[in-house]
Amino acid sequence: MKVAVVGATGLVGTKMLQVLAERNFPVTELIPVASEKSIGKEVEFKGKKYKVVGYEDAIAAKPAIAIFSAGGGTSLAIAPKFAEAGITVIDNSSAWRMDPTKKLVVPEVNADVLTAADKIIANPNCSTIQMVVVLKPLHDKYKIKRVVVSTYQSVTGTGVKAVEQLMNERKGIEGEMAYKYPIDLNAIPQIDVFLENGYTKEEMKMTHETVKIIGDTNIKVTATTVRIPVMGGHSESVNIEFENDFDLAEVRDLLSKAPGVVVQDDIANFIYPMPLTAHEKDETFVGRIRRDETQPNTLNCWIVSDNLRKGAATNAVQIAEYLLQKGLV
Repeated sequence: MKVAVVGATGLVGTKMLQVLAERNFPVTELIPVASEKSIGKEVEFKGKKYKVVGYEDAIAAKPAIAIFSAGGGTSLAIAPKFAEAGITVIDNSSAWRMDPTKKLVVPEVNADVLTAADKIIANPNCSTIQMVVVLKPLHDKYKIKRVVVSTYQSVTGTGVKAVEQLMNERKGIEGEMAYKYPIDLNAIPQIDVFLENGYTKEEMKMTHETVKIIGDTNIKVTATTVRIPVMGGHSESVNIEFENDFDLAEVRDLLSKAPGVVVQDDIANFIYPMPLTAHEKDETFVGRIRRDETQPNTLNCWIVSDNLRKGAATNAVQIAEYLLQKGLV
């Protein structure tokens, strides 16, 4: 099982190598791929050093799977070349997510849509992934009408430059800015660019991707996405209106049995999800589960997950695991 990781030297690419190793994905040969400036550098995987190569050499090596985390432009240009060579691409960028010919997959929710013919598979946006693993079992039972979500997103979602900005500000060092404003002691209500409707691209990703993954065009999603000075993961305050009424004990039971979900909801002992405790974990954590007392059939909850793991690397590796398990690669 030859596996290529495209964007292997970046923040998410490095995490993908870590997750592949931790989950013992059966890699017989790793092919790390990066931009020209990184060719010849070495990355470590399971105690062995591997030289970074360009994409042409990677295609020539004929890996079974190529996991991409190299940005949308690179994916649009290069992923089809891998696919034409018969290599299954799992792409972490936004390039293919809303392409009607490509599957958008969170394994706990909709892995069954995948077939051997799918040569470019899209990994959803990090904040969408953690939300839909919680929404899906609730939708199956109570039928979701509308979701109102506000996010509190980690600087790691922006990349190394943003982490450095936060750390520099903490130390009082002037340095390169990943954001228009300081991030330490601040909250920036803008993630990605603004669109004509006044929403950001990140907010509209959550709206459109949720509907595509769950597969129900009747679900309405409205989002406000905010960057905050944390590093362990993304947090979300989610208000969910259902067609049918629910029992809170049943909601907790459903979520505790849902794949990939951990319920942390013991307010008597101050137990609830936080980025600090979700860091470096693959699960999605949900707590503060309570009824919205202002209108019927509506639930409030708080969802946290490590955005570099379940929100990116782990989800991509889980897709690869599913493909392998079902004999689709």
